[in-house]
Amino acid sequence: MDSKVPTFDADKEKIKRFLQEYQAAKDVPGYGTRQKYLEMMQRVSNRLATLFIVDLEDLELFDEDLADAVRNNTKRYEELFAEVIDEIKMPPTVELTDRSVLDITIHHRQQLAQMAAAQAGEAAPTTPYYPASLQRRFSIAFHTSPSLKPSKIRGIDAQHIGKLVKVRGIVIRATPVKPSLAVATYACEMCNQELYHEIKGPTFMPKMECSSQECATAGRKGRLNLVMRGSRFERFQELRIQEMASDVPPGSIPRAMTVHLRGHQTRSASPGDVVTITGIFLPMPNQGYRAIRIGLLTTTYLDAHLVEQEKIAHADHVLTMAEREEIEERASEPSTYEQLAASLCPHIYGHDDVKKALLLLLVGGVDRSLRDGMTIRGHIHMCLVGDPGVAKSQMLKAICDFAPRAVYTTGRGSSGVGLTAAITKDPLTNELVLEGGALVLADMGVCCIDEFDKMDEGDRTAIHEVMEQQTVSIAKAGITTTLNARTSVLAAANPLYGRYNPKKTATQNINLPAALLSRFDLLFLLLDRPDTEADLRLAKHIAYVHTHESFPPLEHPPLDKIFVRNYISVAKSYSPFVSPELTDFIVGIYVHMRQEEAKDKEVSTYTSPRSLLGVLRLASALARLRLSERVDQADVEEALRLIHASRVSLEEHRTAKAPKKDPKMEIFQIIQHISDGGELSVQVEEARARAQARGFTPEQFDDCLDEYEKLNVWQINQTRTRLDFIIQ
Repeated sequence: MDSKVPTFDADKEKIKRFLQEYQAAKDVPGYGTRQKYLEMMQRVSNRLATLFIVDLEDLELFDEDLADAVRNNTKRYEELFAEVIDEIKMPPTVELTDRSVLDITIHHRQQLAQMAAAQAGEAAPTTPYYPASLQRRFSIAFHTSPSLKPSKIRGIDAQHIGKLVKVRGIVIRATPVKPSLAVATYACEMCNQELYHEIKGPTFMPKMECSSQECATAGRKGRLNLVMRGSRFERFQELRIQEMASDVPPGSIPRAMTVHLRGHQTRSASPGDVVTITGIFLPMPNQGYRAIRIGLLTTTYLDAHLVEQEKIAHADHVLTMAEREEIEERASEPSTYEQLAASLCPHIYGHDDVKKALLLLLVGGVDRSLRDGMTIRGHIHMCLVGDPGVAKSQMLKAICDFAPRAVYTTGRGSSGVGLTAAITKDPLTNELVLEGGALVLADMGVCCIDEFDKMDEGDRTAIHEVMEQQTVSIAKAGITTTLNARTSVLAAANPLYGRYNPKKTATQNINLPAALLSRFDLLFLLLDRPDTEADLRLAKHIAYVHTHESFPPLEHPPLDKIFVRNYISVAKSYSPFVSPELTDFIVGIYVHMRQEEAKDKEVSTYTSPRSLLGVLRLASALARLRLSERVDQADVEEALRLIHASRVSLEEHRTAKAPKKDPKMEIFQIIQHISDGGELSVQVEEARARAQARGFTPEQFDDCLDEYEKLNVWQINQTRTRLDFIIQ
């Protein structure tokens, strides 16, 4: 026999040397030593770790042939690594306080054996046999290089059976976590001996007759009973992942793959998450009638070793001190708000106020929980209604890219069940289970609904409860429950006639029920109107993007995408409050908006108490962007400006043919309205806030003050804090 032919015994010696002798180039973070595998074995022995991670990059530096063997026969070498660790068996250096049921059972069996031997006057028995898989408190996981590009799901075929593969996809289904029997323990009724059965597949045939030496000598067949407390169970979950839309060839449908998660890997992904999974591609033998029907064909699955999520939730973000200091330094700059908004979709021209509103939607307001148990949502809802070709869908796609948890769907391709929840059968247990729809999958994220106007009215009503109560109530097939749907809804729709008809009112053009429109905090109307200067700038922008495959230089340079995500995660950790001093200002603004709406008989929007809550949500989001725990008056003024900007777009069609009013005259009317109660003095700051809430700039306000002061309509004190009307 050629000595160069590799054997498993020789490989076990290599594995033993690798675990005991491998040293990294420097101290490994988290281990504090270069011999990380010795430290890892010590942690496993001390019951401080249940996962033993083997990095194939380290193994390749130690022995390339052994690393190749692990990649090509991973399941067998997973067992070899576990056997070597059991043989080394480092003694614990701390007192083991976390004792499981199996530890207590094994210790109890040993005490009984010693007591029986002492009563019979015999020598103490040796330690009884227990299978290694019953005593083992760890699992082996192989990790590949992070730089290794994941394979497509449709690229995994028969040649990868038994090998370590890395695939990328989106989770479309996840079963509940349930215990799976790993080692079955039986007790004989005749001889009282225990037998063990290691379960390798998804099913097994329980043993019925005792096969111990004592029963065989006595010529009897003892009956076996399954001992649940002495058996070993492990957590098990099944995922179904589907290949990404970018990986699907033209004219094909997406392929899917089943993934098995065990132990520590369970609950590491939820439906809707984009994940990269490293695992062993294995066949699943068919049994019973299914094996007869299918014949030689086998079902395959991926035994997961590592599950990595592409987008980490804001609550799970862990930033270094340097990153946090950079964010805090950036927050103090005055142009940060504009830069963050410009970073969302810099390739889209214009729509500055819409981008700012989208930034506030990502940050969100603060959820308020009252003492009586009632909750007030903090998530911001927004609707974009506009002509074709104004980049509504592109902005929705950009938000899906930035949000750590986002679901994109269309109105015509969605049903009420698809948006809320459906009753399906569990493929493993055949039980009726609830499977969440788009709004449930987007919990604590963003749900983008394109072509909102194409949705059937019956299906659209399913969104009403989600947008205000943030829940989905289900009463189907004997299942009555309430699911969380704490999501921000971002909808895009076209006008009723395809393009906006200026001869119709805004309500007739939008054609959405008032009960639904009132739930949106912001409603923007994006119109495509001929304008020579604007068309020229837009055409230059599009030509530059197509020529250079990048966006042109902008007034506010966009920030890095990772930095924006980190900034938003830090901002969401703040919970700003509204001071009592600011309450009077907000109340006055709301009452003024209601009075102005009552005077205008042709108003196209409706101000309700939900509008006031929307102002508070937007102001809280602005305070979060400043990394502040307090909402300032400037935040409320900017929130009012955004609301006014959205309503100006709704009312532009009414003033397009009418002569434009002088801004100075309109500001004068605002100041005059403040003094309607008979007051001859007006505070300048109050008048300035009212004017900015109506969309006027500080320069226009100052010009109005100077103009009417020259006309001797009022006088302004030297500090410019109060103006007094002159009675003539």
